[in-house]
Parts: sequence; structure tokens; C-alpha cells
Amino acid sequence: MSLQMVTVGNNIALIQPGFSLMNFDGQVFFFGQKGWPKRSCPTGVFHFDVKHNHLKLKPAVFSKDSCYLPPLRYPATCTFKGNLESEKHQYIIHGGKTPNNELSDKIYIMSVFCKNNKKVTFRCTEKDLVGDVPEGRYGHSIDVVYSRGKSVGVLFGGRSYIPSAQRTTEKWNSVADCLPHVFLVDFEFGCSTSYILPELQDGLSFHVSIARNDTIYILGGHSLANNIRPANLYRIRVDLPLGSPAVNCTVMPGGISVSSAILTQISNDEFVIIGGYQLENQKRMVCNIISFEDNKMEIREMETPDWTPDIKHSKIWFGSNMGNGTIFLGIPGDNKQVVSEAFYFYMLKCAEDDVNEDQKTFTNSQTSTEDPGDSTPFEDSEEFCFSAEANSFDGDDEFDTYNEDDEEDESETGYWITCCPTCDVDINTWVPFYSTELNKPAMIYCSHGDGHWVHAQCMDLAESTLIHLSEGSNKYYCNEHVEIARALQTPKRVLPLKKPPLKSLHKKGSGKIITPAKKSFLRRLFD
Repeated sequence: MSLQMVTVGNNIALIQPGFSLMNFDGQVFFFGQKGWPKRSCPTGVFHFDVKHNHLKLKPAVFSKDSCYLPPLRYPATCTFKGNLESEKHQYIIHGGKTPNNELSDKIYIMSVFCKNNKKVTFRCTEKDLVGDVPEGRYGHSIDVVYSRGKSVGVLFGGRSYIPSAQRTTEKWNSVADCLPHVFLVDFEFGCSTSYILPELQDGLSFHVSIARNDTIYILGGHSLANNIRPANLYRIRVDLPLGSPAVNCTVMPGGISVSSAILTQISNDEFVIIGGYQLENQKRMVCNIISFEDNKMEIREMETPDWTPDIKHSKIWFGSNMGNGTIFLGIPGDNKQVVSEAFYFYMLKCAEDDVNEDQKTFTNSQTSTEDPGDSTPFEDSEEFCFSAEANSFDGDDEFDTYNEDDEEDESETGYWITCCPTCDVDINTWVPFYSTELNKPAMIYCSHGDGHWVHAQCMDLAESTLIHLSEGSNKYYCNEHVEIARALQTPKRVLPLKKPPLKSLHKKGSGKIITPAKKSFLRRLFD
């Protein structure tokens, strides 16, 4: 294993605990920034370009028929193929947290729309579910199993808000373990079915999951209710006959007590577990290799990397799997220094660079999801507080913060309207355009007749103009109600006053003389 420090050239503030990395044909993409996307990259997805241990984040783009993908943190992600013979794969994204600290219950499917030498264009679609729809959650896992020529998604674990009936003022934003149900999700028909398996007693969060053909292995995790990291190892097997699926679970020996670990695949039958926590206040520095042979699973310790003193002494660490046997790690910066970054980053290579990418399509590793928070630096603890985290952004204007006072009833404000013949704002495809937008398009009031609302983007308003109009009581007319498009109401033109020459004030033949005092008075009057 080799460990190298990585410098970040731009947008370093985007990389916060809870992000995900996705590998499309060897190209790595970053997803899950902590704040809402800025206008420079409204999608919130960046190409993770690492060259010579220097990282650059380059904004990615989506096709016009894509739905809006919010910057979800702590989601469950996995790769998906239509069948085992398929060459192209997609990423499944479920759950996670928005920058408003809301928990998502949506499923998104990301695929490559087109690709050239300069950029990759993605397509993102939202999958509606019927049946036993899993509630919004984070810290869980989703995998895809293949049986009898068919495939199905398997969702397990995670945390969610406590039920509304159990909430109090003090515990309004408290979270609890999700029920230990196993959900089978049919991505083709959008059907979801819940299964209760007696072997699964706890809804473990931040566990490691490995999918192999028709089987999923659940390893480690943290039980919030008991505050333990049981050394359990579960094997969940899914059979997909013509009728109803058959799901069974087996408790296996040889588990590991760990949570928030990162998993990467180094060969067709070998996986490596890095990082995580073994106790509430202790990182797990031991590394393990998982081998499969003839449907038998073996877990053994392996030689650890040459950890730097900063990594050894840091209280938290976080990261994600880059694919190709490489892991991206982050640790907090040293606050004792005069100039210090928020985080320092490393690349840990567990395998050679020529590992076949096709061998990695069935691997799912939850990203390490530590968040420093405001109370204690350990993600898995009770202190993981939503209300505190909402205000924990850096004060350097890197992100658009959220103010609940800005929320309004959309049925009254009419954000999702057709404001003009060329209006293309749609609730399913809209993305933020102005830096002042959070989750609704900016609108401006046209003063024509009784007045009506129009979208600022449809009117092609510059952001400075939009801000200027919002600060005053200026009248504005949309493109349909003004001869010059995007024009403010122009004041009526007033001809300048002409100053009559003083000599004209002396009428011929009147015999009256203008005295110097009268001349001075008249000058002041006309000036």
C-alpha cells in the first residue's frame, strides 16, 4: 500500500464529510457538497481530476432531460447493470441529507449521456416507488443482486428522524435507528417490498456491505439504540424465481466490530477495509482483507499503511472509494497553525493501477461519514445533531445558507408556472441559476395591468439587475409588455430649461433699466 498527500487546487471547501465518489470507466466524480450548488456548477457534481498528487474539481454537466439532483450527503450508492453481460453501468443513489438537513427518500439513477475528450455529460432520472417505500434515511446501504437472469436492489439499515408522535421540543431533530427491515427494490417496475428477517435484530448504520451475485454480506455497523458496534456478519441471499422472491439470512462467524469503514476492491475476489471506528472515541487503525473462494468468505488482518503522525493523532477521518483499489482520505487541519486548511487529504492505493475496472461493478462501500459537528468529533455518536450542523458552514460565503423564513407556500407564490411562451422552468428539471436561489426559482413582478409574476431566468435578467429590482419599488415590465426587452420603466424625458440671455430682459423702448441687484436675483431664479 502507498499513501500520498494530495493538494487541492480549487473548491477545497466543497469536500466535507459525507461526500461520495463515483467511478465511470476510470473517471472519478465528486458528489455531495455540504451547501447548495453555486451558479458556477448548479449540478453540484464535479470531475475529480487528480494528476501528480494535485486535485482539481471541474464542474460536470447534465443532459436537458435530466431531473434535478440535490447535493445529498451520506446517501447509499452502488453500481448497477441491467444484466451481468452489460458493459455500461449506472449508479443508484438513495436517501441522504440535503443542505437543509432534510432526509431524502428518493431514488436517483445516474448514467453517462455522452462523453468526449473534454467533458462527460450525465443523465439523472428519478425513480418513483410503490409498495413498501423505505422512509428517508442516511448511513444505510443499497446493493444490487443478480439471480436467474434478473436483478433487484437490496436496501438495509440507516438512521432517520424519530416519529412525529415521539418528538418533543428538546428532541425535535433527534434521529433513531431504522427498523431492521430488508427492502427489495425492482428498478424496472418501481416496486418495493419489505421483509422482516428474524436474524436481523438491529437497524445497523454505517456498516460495510458487499454484493456477490445473489448474496449480500453485511459487516460491522453501529447500533444507536445500544451504542455498540457488534462484531456481526450477516449473509443475505436473494432468489428471484418467476413468482415471489425468496429472502433468507444467515449469521456467520468471524465478523468485525467497526463502523464508518471504507471498502475498496483490489481484485475479482478480494476486498480491503480501511478506516472507521472501533469505539466511540477511538479510530480503527487496523486494515483487513476479505477474500472469497468457492462461496467461502475469509477475513484476515493485513499490513497497515505507513500512517503519518497527523493521521494517527487526528480524532476523526473520512473518505470514499475512488475505485481501482484507491481510497481518498481526509483529516481535520491543525488549528494550532497560523494558516491552516479545514482538511488535509491523502490518496491510499491498495492495489496496482492496472486493475480491471470491469471487476469492480458489484462492489458497494458506504462512504466514511464522519462529521465533526459542534459537540464531539465522532460521527457515529448521539451528538449527530441536525440543528447544530445547519449553521456549521464556514463563514467565507462558499455556500448559500438556508433561512426557513424564506419559505413560502408555493401554491400561492406560483413558482411552478408557465410565465411566458418560452418558459422552460419545470419542477422536475429546474436547477438553481442565481446565487440567491435555494430550492425555488427567482421571480420578478411585472407591473403591466393587474400585475403578474414571471421567472427572472426566463426574462434573461442579469443577477445584478435582479438584486437591484428586489431592493426597491421599481416597476418592471416583462418581455411581452415592453417594447425593449428587460427594460426598467424609463422616466419621461424632460427638456432642459433654457436660460434667456440677460439682455432680453431689457425691453426695447420701455426705458427701464435692470439694476445689478435685479440681475443677481434673476440669475439665482433661473439657475
